[in-house]
Amino acid sequence: MPRILEGFPVSNGMKNFLNKARLILQDKILRKRIVFTLTALVVFRVLSAIPISGVDHDKLAQFFSGNEFFGLLNIFSGGGLAQLSIVMLGVGPYVTASIIMQLLTIMSPKLKALYQEEGEAGRRKFAQYSRMVTVPLAIIQAFSFIKLLQSQQVLGELSTVAMATDLLVITAGSMLLMWIGELISEYGIGNGVSLIIFAGIVATLPAEIAQLKYAFDVSQIPLYLAFLVISALVIIGVVIITEAERPIPITYAKQVRGNRVYGGTSTYLPLRINQAGVIPIIFALSILLFPQMILKFLVNSTYAAVASVSTFLLNILANAWFYGIAYFLLVFLFTYFYTAVTFDPDQISTNLQKNGAFIPGVRPGVSTSGHIARILTRLTLVGAVFLGFVAVIPLIMTGVTGITAISVGGTSLLIVVSVVIDLIKKIDAQVSIREY
Repeated sequence: MPRILEGFPVSNGMKNFLNKARLILQDKILRKRIVFTLTALVVFRVLSAIPISGVDHDKLAQFFSGNEFFGLLNIFSGGGLAQLSIVMLGVGPYVTASIIMQLLTIMSPKLKALYQEEGEAGRRKFAQYSRMVTVPLAIIQAFSFIKLLQSQQVLGELSTVAMATDLLVITAGSMLLMWIGELISEYGIGNGVSLIIFAGIVATLPAEIAQLKYAFDVSQIPLYLAFLVISALVIIGVVIITEAERPIPITYAKQVRGNRVYGGTSTYLPLRINQAGVIPIIFALSILLFPQMILKFLVNSTYAAVASVSTFLLNILANAWFYGIAYFLLVFLFTYFYTAVTFDPDQISTNLQKNGAFIPGVRPGVSTSGHIARILTRLTLVGAVFLGFVAVIPLIMTGVTGITAISVGGTSLLIVVSVVIDLIKKIDAQVSIREY
């Protein structure tokens, strides 16, 4: 215990925290992982401050002011889009590519087997395919952004060489950020892509606090207090739902080998209410934002039919009711989808049967698989409804109060809390390994 705390009453929770902090600081490998993660995030923030050429920053600030759509898109770019940096696309193309590849696992049995059954080698190959899909998506998004910003006079006219250079730089920046995220996952702590999004959100907090302070109105104090209460309830709810689990009892059959008896022990299979974590939110936002970005580019098309259809679709997407319902449904569906992709009841049942384990009162094989699937479906329903409800709460508050920035803050809050919980669990797992 540090001497500075001697003589002061310290709770058990504080003692546990201080012991874990001491273990982290004393362990060389953990220190290296944490330092590597922080260094990679610093590199990301430096890259996000390097703008591409020809940017009119005054018009850029005017373009982003009060624009909810690009505020959400800026979350995925990690704050780089607001500066039109060389990493302005962020990890958006990679997230979209991952969604496409995981959707293809439903239609292609070979891809499903590659992702779920062929172990680490299969997952690496699957990840390589995702990287390959990321490149054309990054080029398409970069071209759409450049044309859109030119139409808003944020960027000037570009020659063919200058256009090709900007496309190359922006695409390379997105691929570089994807690589940094994968390095964090492998050599650092936590999920690299989620941490990059998390770092971008946290980096924008000082500016948002300063803006809130500038626009502070004494008459709005009850409203501010209501926002704080709702934010606290969201944080508590996310923590509870993320940590809640349903244990399924498992019994290992007794086996006699020689003169010894093995097995006969009982344990449980933990099924979390929210198996998917923050991924459904990221997937849903990516699906909602990508078509809007393309449509905003097509609105300025020289073809009248294309421009009118794009305008019509944008007006539909801009409708608050349609956007809220679509957001809720996408989060709901992606929660089920991602849970189905990452957790296979058939495979769990097969593994239990191979290891001589069974669920009391349930036959091994198909019955066990169906039993686990039924429980998982009911649990996922609770998690999916909760995630969808939390996702649209900011939109409801925006409709009531008229403050558009709340929706950005609400989505950010959900992502930040989920990433922090996952990061703490990863650190705890590393500490536990060192303790044993």
